[in-house]
Amino acid sequence: QVQLVESGGGSVQSGGSLRLSCVASRYIGDRACMNWFRQAPGKEREAVAGIARNADTGYADSVKGRFTISQDNAKNTLFLQMNNLKPEDTAMYYCAASRPSQFTLPCLHIGERPFDSWGQGTQVTVSS
Repeated sequence: QVQLVESGGGSVQSGGSLRLSCVASRYIGDRACMNWFRQAPGKEREAVAGIARNADTGYADSVKGRFTISQDNAKNTLFLQMNNLKPEDTAMYYCAASRPSQFTLPCLHIGERPFDSWGQGTQVTVSS
């Protein structure tokens, strides 16, 4: 288990940008997946972006072309660059690290169970 702390959330207008950061307490490059999840009121928590150990990335259809997931070179920090934000993006955003085991499915589609470390979340609010 690794401790994760998110930052960078806030309130922006439609079309604006935010960059979320998730700082890990130790090296996370050995984890199979690092994902960003979000949960809006009245909706299920969903994976919006994932990056695998081999650097492959995946995105939910709703954010493709607008969000970019990345890691720093030292593999201690996870980022989510969010551009052209929409009111529908309003949610609590969480970063999560999976166990080191390899998975047959892409990180975006492995569900929540394989993630053994979670941040506390950071709120993103987008106004129209």
